[in-house]
Amino acid sequence: MGTPRRSGWLILLVLVLAALVAPSTASAAPRHGHATAHLLVTGLQGGSGSTIGPDGALYVTENAAGRITRVDPKTGATTTYASGLPKLIPAVGFGGPVDVAFLGRTAYVLVTLVGPDVGGSDMVGIYRVDGPNRFSVVADIGAFSIDNPPATDFFVPSGVQYALETYRGGFLVTDGHHNRVLRVTRDGKVSVLIAFGNIVPTGLEVQGRTIYMAEAGPVPHLPENGRVVAFRPRSTTAREVASGSPLLVDVEFGRGQRLYALSQGVGSGGPEGAPARPNTGALVKVNRNGSFTVVIDALNQPTSLEFIKNTAYVVTLGGEIWKIKGVSR
Repeated sequence: MGTPRRSGWLILLVLVLAALVAPSTASAAPRHGHATAHLLVTGLQGGSGSTIGPDGALYVTENAAGRITRVDPKTGATTTYASGLPKLIPAVGFGGPVDVAFLGRTAYVLVTLVGPDVGGSDMVGIYRVDGPNRFSVVADIGAFSIDNPPATDFFVPSGVQYALETYRGGFLVTDGHHNRVLRVTRDGKVSVLIAFGNIVPTGLEVQGRTIYMAEAGPVPHLPENGRVVAFRPRSTTAREVASGSPLLVDVEFGRGQRLYALSQGVGSGGPEGAPARPNTGALVKVNRNGSFTVVIDALNQPTSLEFIKNTAYVVTLGGEIWKIKGVSR
């Protein structure tokens, strides 16, 4: 994420890797209303992106294991949906499969930070799931990024892609290092949809022709730089929808078309890209006046958000999934 200095990036890798392997100390305390949270799943090998599949189940990327896991949203029972994807590189600490999305009944996976520019040997891009352990690369985003560098500062030529979202028969991809959103077709054509300054784009949501995006903001991740913005396919700038929550990593519509965002929490004071301080994350509701209301807090370094009716599901960096009921009461 972001545009980290080389020395800061090395520290970041240690921090992220430690978060993946250290025991979780997560807790979730209800705040502002009737929402309640309980731990649904623990022990995932690195929690990153998620989606709701065509069968109504939750699908989560485990980047340290190189697999996609199916989660029963009622019981928390887990089964391996697909395995054998490029894993995160231990010396890098982040990467591998970081998000998943479905077009129809076919799953597609976003894989990042596995190419030769970071010491890997795999392709950075979108992989189609052809079977339980069979995949096809449908878009080489790494090659596109290397051939088309951003205007903002960077040092990872292939970028650091974060979120994958379906859009008009294809995909949108955020790159938190190159500070832009890419549009990708199913036949592998990649283009820049919109580019930004150093705002660190993260999660995506789509409603009609409008694209909603979360911004983590640059270090030190001040609350005013944690924003949800919106734009359309031909936009050159984005309009602010809400701001005031630090290090936003996802945005989703809940029941009743209410918009919510996921804050990873208070900046740790570490280098660019370092995760938030433990147990400072929050699920927040977007208000019409452009502010946020905290729905539930004390989440431990959350990374991804999904909704099934009135229930939210939050994935954490440490490999947990929290089930939050009564969100929109």
